[in-house]
Parts: sequence; C-alpha cells; structure tokens
Amino acid sequence: MKKLLLLIACIITLQANAVERISAKKGQTYGEVINKKGAIKIKKLTEAMKTTETWNGKIVGVVTAVCEKKGCWMKMKSASGDDMMVRFKDYAFFMPMDMVGKTIVADGTASIEVTSVEDLQHYAEDGGKSKEEIAKITEPKKEITFEAKGVKVLN
Repeated sequence: MKKLLLLIACIITLQANAVERISAKKGQTYGEVINKKGAIKIKKLTEAMKTTETWNGKIVGVVTAVCEKKGCWMKMKSASGDDMMVRFKDYAFFMPMDMVGKTIVADGTASIEVTSVEDLQHYAEDGGKSKEEIAKITEPKKEITFEAKGVKVLN
C-alpha cells in the first residue's frame, strides 16, 4: 500500500512539473484561437488610450516577463519603456515560462487602471524580484493594462 501511494505521489509530481516545462513555440495559441490580422503595435495602443478609458482589439509586442509561479500573467514592452501588465480573461489559461523575448499577438481589452502597492509588490514577488526591490515599491501606479482572451506566439 505504501508503494502504491508513493507511486501515485510521484506521478502527480511529474504531471505538475510537466506543465512548467511546456515550451512556447511559433504559432502556438493560448486561450481563444486568434490571428495577427488587424493587430497594432503597443505604441499605437498608448496613443489610442490618451482619448479613451478602454480599447478592444489586438496588439503585437515583445514579452518582457512572465509570472514565475505558474504563468498567470505576463508583461509586454511598452512605448514608454515601462512594462505593460497582461492578465488572462477569467484566469482561463497560463503562459509558459520561456515566453520572455517572444513576439506575440494578444486579443483583448486595454484599460487604464491604478494598481495598488499591494498588487505591485505581489507581482514583483511572482516575478522573482528580491525583497529589497519589493520594499522599494511604495506608490500605486496608474497604467495601461491588458486583459487577453487569446495569445499567439509569432516567433
């Protein structure tokens, strides 16, 4: 009986670790199946957000960070040099850990949000930042965020 329980525990552990080893490949889609048609660069999104609170559509950009715990969020390089937070609609899908540096297209909704200090520190922790770096986060941040319903790897 002990051997059976040990075998089951090993199988569960291997399956959990297999999820983390999934690699982002060109053409792979996460969430809803999407294509690049009609996508704009993040610089144009930044310009569009100057005149509206929300924007729906597709954006193209480079992934700069992924949640190291389970891929539950990612960041994309923005026109201002800051990273734009990308979350996934209804927490329905996750990103592979090796998405950093990949060019992707994401379909969803952009909005302007004020992210609390607590949330910023949480994201920094999930992103593998040191305790010292996390402690330096003391102000909320007004920023453009994106909720993706689908993501496709372009390269």
